[in-house]
Amino acid sequence: MGEILKTVDEAVRFIWEHWSKDAPQIGIVLGSGLGGFADTLEDPSVLDTSSIPNWPVSTVEGHQGRLVLGESGSRRVLVLQGRVHYYEGYPIPRVAFPIRVFGRLGVTHLIVTNASGGIRSDLLPGDLMLITDQINLMGSNPLIGPDEPVFGGRFPDMSAPYDPGWIRDAEICADELGIPVKKGVLAATSGPSYETPAEVRMLRQLGADAVCMSTIPEVIAAAQMGIRVLGISCVANPASGLGKGKLTHEEVRRNVARSQERFTRLVTGLLRRLDI
Repeated sequence: MGEILKTVDEAVRFIWEHWSKDAPQIGIVLGSGLGGFADTLEDPSVLDTSSIPNWPVSTVEGHQGRLVLGESGSRRVLVLQGRVHYYEGYPIPRVAFPIRVFGRLGVTHLIVTNASGGIRSDLLPGDLMLITDQINLMGSNPLIGPDEPVFGGRFPDMSAPYDPGWIRDAEICADELGIPVKKGVLAATSGPSYETPAEVRMLRQLGADAVCMSTIPEVIAAAQMGIRVLGISCVANPASGLGKGKLTHEEVRRNVARSQERFTRLVTGLLRRLDI
């Protein structure tokens, strides 16, 4: 057994020792300001991630560091409140550690969320964007290192990292609920500094519609494990050089909070119609 698999399975065993419920099929990673969805789950069981062996602990304000297992409608859902980021100093395979654990716990469908800066002119603070593709500009990849075949092939296909069928379902669900959504390509940089105006102009030329500092390592790991992914990005602010004033983390959290209610209704409705 490789070292990565060993540390993942130690975490999995600890979780099952503390939870007696059936395995979840759906996992959700909640980004900055979107953690309130976990509070809607029925019959929740909660673990602080700091208590789970080998789990990387978030050091970012607004990322609570909790793993919540509960019910949403008839679906058993595993929710992570508080991801870790590459910029916190973790090696990038460690950033993908929670997704490895999700997969080993039985998750087959994953919703990843984040706060982002809008690059495309029609993406405004508070908008929800369904992610259609991604551009990895973080300078690394979570699959670098020793090969662990149990997680999947070493060279996973990335032609559709975000499941087209699930995107269509999300669009239909949003329309039924009267929730406006947009679609676009997400880029990720390492952070933690925000992008410069020149970098934003470069991202636009590369085809990015929004930019963040997370998510992409998680999606790469999920793709390797054969997990179907839906990505929802909450536009928190215009990207650097496109708005007024300086960018702050407080502004990001404040603007994302404006989307919390619509985001929660969309995800709850989508889980109810998901056919798995």
